[in-house]
Amino acid sequence: MTEDLLATSKNGAATDVVLEVSDLTVGFPSDDGLVQAVRGVSYGLRRSEVLGIVGESGSGKSVTSLAVMGLLPGNAKVSGSVRFRGKELLGAPEAELNKVRGRNVAMIFQDPMTSLNPVYSVGFQVAEAVRAHHAVSKAAALDRAAELLELVRIPNPRQRLDNYPHEMSGGMRQRVVIAIAMANNPEVIIADEPTTALDVTVQAQIMESLQLAQQETGAAMVLITHDLGVIAGQADRVMVMYAGKLVEVGTAEDVFYTPRMPYTFGLLGSLPRLDRPSERLTPIQGAPPSVVNMPPGCPFTPRCPLSVAVCEEVEPALAPTTGPEHLAACHRSDALIGATPGDVFETDVVDTEALAHFVTETEGQA
Repeated sequence: MTEDLLATSKNGAATDVVLEVSDLTVGFPSDDGLVQAVRGVSYGLRRSEVLGIVGESGSGKSVTSLAVMGLLPGNAKVSGSVRFRGKELLGAPEAELNKVRGRNVAMIFQDPMTSLNPVYSVGFQVAEAVRAHHAVSKAAALDRAAELLELVRIPNPRQRLDNYPHEMSGGMRQRVVIAIAMANNPEVIIADEPTTALDVTVQAQIMESLQLAQQETGAAMVLITHDLGVIAGQADRVMVMYAGKLVEVGTAEDVFYTPRMPYTFGLLGSLPRLDRPSERLTPIQGAPPSVVNMPPGCPFTPRCPLSVAVCEEVEPALAPTTGPEHLAACHRSDALIGATPGDVFETDVVDTEALAHFVTETEGQA
């Protein structure tokens, strides 16, 4: 399966893969049993590529990337393989990982205050990231910090070096973290929900800063989000995760225009579209399953309107659909050809006559 998921060129030949994750499994012991947070995830990340990972909260997106960075807690049960440029990272000594983190692989966390120290100025912290991997003077590192703040569009970057994190807005703090990620021109940047809790305007600015970071460093990027709208127009390939597993993998065009897994249809149907303002949303009913002692079958079965008997008995594996690079884990993927989210998930139809009657009665009581 690893070979199927590796990035391939149009003629099928292996391309320059900078990060290779193979059969990654992560579990956490609990009083109720083993929490299967990630179950057999495999993918290859090509040089300069943007890979989007989407899914609801608890689907395993962030845990997958924390495992790549070697930042999981000590009680985590991890197996599989994570290779950067052919070098195994999983299980590597901390000293070896510290040489890779920041310099070769950088991570942007969801909350910038988990990366920034409130008692140090932002200039000191950006400069510290530079000096961690390069033997330069403090003055040279601060000059580089000012350049980085200017690159991520922070006004008056030289003056901002003396600011502390609490003196900046949430959007500006996130830009500082992006600047830190850019500091050593890494080959891979992992952005974990970088626009969460930001308004739409600031989200657009952060995405622009991420694009600038990628262009400046030439890095490949893993963009993690629960919102397909965030990666629309950004990602080259998209991986959809559910219950700790990949359920659909393909190019952005494949996933957005010809999805072949009901869960993907649900994510797309719950996304408002500016080009179809009158189209009703089709939310997915129910909630993701517990990943402790999971029953057999497809985890999406209780929420899937297309499930049949086999779905309750056998969990489907990723298999090619419209092409070798478009994979879906669904027993009924063929039945989804040409379907829309509205075909898969029923929309709530408003009874306009009943609504008008209710409004009339309410007005009469008032």
